[in-house]
Amino acid sequence: MPDLSSPFVWTAAVAAALCVGMAKTGFAGLGIVSVSLFAQLFPARESTGALLPLMIFADCFAVLFYRQHANWKDLRKLLPATFAGIVVGWWIMPLIPDRQFALLLGWLILALMALTVLQRWYPEMLRRAAEHPLLGVSAGVASGLATMLANAAGAITAFYFLARRMDKMTFVGTAAWFYLIVNLSKVPFSIQLDLINPASLSFDLMLLPVVALGCAAGRLLLCRVPQQLFEWITIATASAAALRLILTA
Repeated sequence: MPDLSSPFVWTAAVAAALCVGMAKTGFAGLGIVSVSLFAQLFPARESTGALLPLMIFADCFAVLFYRQHANWKDLRKLLPATFAGIVVGWWIMPLIPDRQFALLLGWLILALMALTVLQRWYPEMLRRAAEHPLLGVSAGVASGLATMLANAAGAITAFYFLARRMDKMTFVGTAAWFYLIVNLSKVPFSIQLDLINPASLSFDLMLLPVVALGCAAGRLLLCRVPQQLFEWITIATASAAALRLILTA
C-alpha cells in the first residue's frame, strides 16, 4: 500500500486517475501514462491489479458515452485472439522479471507507433497489411498479452484501429466496448494471482471521483480536437510514455 501521507503519492495517483479517465473517453495514448505512474506507487506486478478496477470504472463511462459508435466487425476479429493472449499472459506473468518486461514493452510500443507514423506518411505501403486477416489475430494476441501483463495494450489497439482507418468516434466507441469486455475478463485471473486485494481496492475507491472527472474531460476535449491532431496526440503520448518505461527500467 502506498504511503498516503506522501504528497508525491497523491500527485502521482491523481494524475494517473485523470489519465485513466481521459484515455477511456478520447485519448488512448494516455493509458500507458497511467500504467507508468501506478508502477511508481506499487511494485510493478502488483500495480497491474491495483489499476484494473479504475480502468473498469472508466470503461463503463466510455461505453455509456460512445456505445453506438463501435465497429463490431473489427471487434469480432480482435476478441478471440485477445482472450487467448490473456490466458498466455496469466500463465507466464510469474516468470517474467519486471525490468526485462518493462524494456520489452517500451520497445514494442515504440515500434508500433513508428509503424503508425509510417502509415500516415506512406498510406499505400501499409494499406494491404491493414486489410490482411492476420493483422487482427496478431493484434489481438499481442493486446491480450500486454493487457494481462501490464494493462498496456492501448498502443497496440491504437495501432490496429488507426491502421483500419477508423475515424475518432468509431475509434473511441470500439475501444470502449473492447476494453470493458477484456478488463472484466481479466478480473478472475488477477484475483487468482493476488493482484487485486482489499488494500488496493480501498486505495482505488478514493480515486474513483478523479477517474470520473477524467472521463468527463476526455469527452469534452474529444469533441473539440480535429481528427489529425487527435491521431498525433495518441502517437505522441504513447511514444513518450514508452520512452519513460525504457529509461526507468
